[in-house]
Amino acid sequence: MRNTIKNVGLNDVQIGLLRMFNRPMSIEESVEIRDLLSQHYANKLFDEVDRVVAEKGITEADYENLRNEHQRTKMK
Repeated sequence: MRNTIKNVGLNDVQIGLLRMFNRPMSIEESVEIRDLLSQHYANKLFDEVDRVVAEKGITEADYENLRNEHQRTKMK
């Protein structure tokens, strides 16, 4: 299955970022910026996972049970 992204135009933040970075930039600098943004969104994801785990009361024992649980379906 192929994922498609619907083009809905740029929001104000995206336009601001384009304006901010509308200048010559080395490959190294562009990689640093990409990594910085990736780390930012990774941190937001980890925070959300921590929030959901706390909200649902998920424990290490729950994770251990999932690790030991048989997940595959029987072959036909």
